[in-house]
Amino acid sequence: MSQETREKAKRAIVAAVQRSSVSDTEFEASLTELHQLAKTLGFEVVGRFTQKRAQFDQTAYFGTGKREELRSLAEDADVILVDHEISPSQARNLEKETDCEVMDRTMVILEIFHRHARSRAARAQVEIARLGYMAPRMREAAKLAGPQGRGRSGVGGRGASESRTELDRRKVRDRITELKEELAAMGAEKMTQRARRQERPGLARVALVGYTNAGKSTLMRALTGNEALVADKLFATLDTTVRALHPESVPRVLVSDTVGFIKNLPHGLVASFKSTLDEALEASLLLHVVDASDPGYERQLAVTEEVLAEIGAKDVPRLLVLNKIDRGGDESALRALHRKAVIMSARREGDVARLRAAILAHFQKGLVEAELFLPWSAQNLRGEIFSDCEVVEERAANEGTHFKVRGEPDAVKRLKKKLGKKP
Repeated sequence: MSQETREKAKRAIVAAVQRSSVSDTEFEASLTELHQLAKTLGFEVVGRFTQKRAQFDQTAYFGTGKREELRSLAEDADVILVDHEISPSQARNLEKETDCEVMDRTMVILEIFHRHARSRAARAQVEIARLGYMAPRMREAAKLAGPQGRGRSGVGGRGASESRTELDRRKVRDRITELKEELAAMGAEKMTQRARRQERPGLARVALVGYTNAGKSTLMRALTGNEALVADKLFATLDTTVRALHPESVPRVLVSDTVGFIKNLPHGLVASFKSTLDEALEASLLLHVVDASDPGYERQLAVTEEVLAEIGAKDVPRLLVLNKIDRGGDESALRALHRKAVIMSARREGDVARLRAAILAHFQKGLVEAELFLPWSAQNLRGEIFSDCEVVEERAANEGTHFKVRGEPDAVKRLKKKLGKKP
């Protein structure tokens, strides 16, 4: 049996302590999200376990009596998924008392990232995040282990007084430094690619942003005709994909899909994945995609706004897209609340066409119309005219062809110059 098959066969319990400062609605939404994360890992959720108390138990997260109850419930499970980040000692004590593997929320997300990352950059970012998560846990685990965490000096490349734990920490630091250097080199390459795109005339950029599983990849495929991964799972997309709007338009529009946001995403992960969100900073327009069928869609809106502000994209123009309306949601109420939003389903061609028109309307605001004359001796420029402008009318004449075009001012000016006509 493969590793993936074994993971898919795991039975999981989602568990959490509800502190007095957390509302029932917020608590339920977070636990439901953990359930979805478990589904993404291929786990079968066989139970849900909660406790209300002022604070987490410092020993094993849940209180003593509740741990007895959880032990009984865990007899039918392979893993307990805790909806908070817990310390190694809490995890170890909870495992001892329940005789069941324990994964906290951060570990679950990291495992999903690890499985889904495909590009070199995404894999490097995931490894940095995983190492950053493990480093403090290694220190705490060493404290719990006591003298057992120390090895003999001068063996295997260790310094005279360097313990096994210190060696492991040094290896982690060195590996993180190495990965960051690799990412910096890849970042420089990306900057060069972006600079080339910026130098090309008549090019506009759109970035799909929003909560994970809001339907961004489905929308990406609908708008561009490419085969972006589409899956009903959280974090199905970790690598930024860039494709041209289809059918191609004037100006030519590039659309990018980005990693989805999630509530309580650890700051270390946000930092590690900042480069995958840089497309949002480079974009001329953000499509803020929201799952309109989710009763808690307003929470998605708030989380995305927070992350956009965190990465410095708060002021980038955006268009709100309330997606998945075919799955539920009160369309009339949504229209009343969000008058400028596009309310749609990415699976309906008519809705996608309306969104495409809205995107083009945004970029065509500054276009100008002009008359161009292309003599028969300059027919090599015909392709450039059609590439950089929208041809509204074409008329043949004895000396050449007359075009009525619509395009960006710089593109029109450049073509007129090539054709020997003053702008």
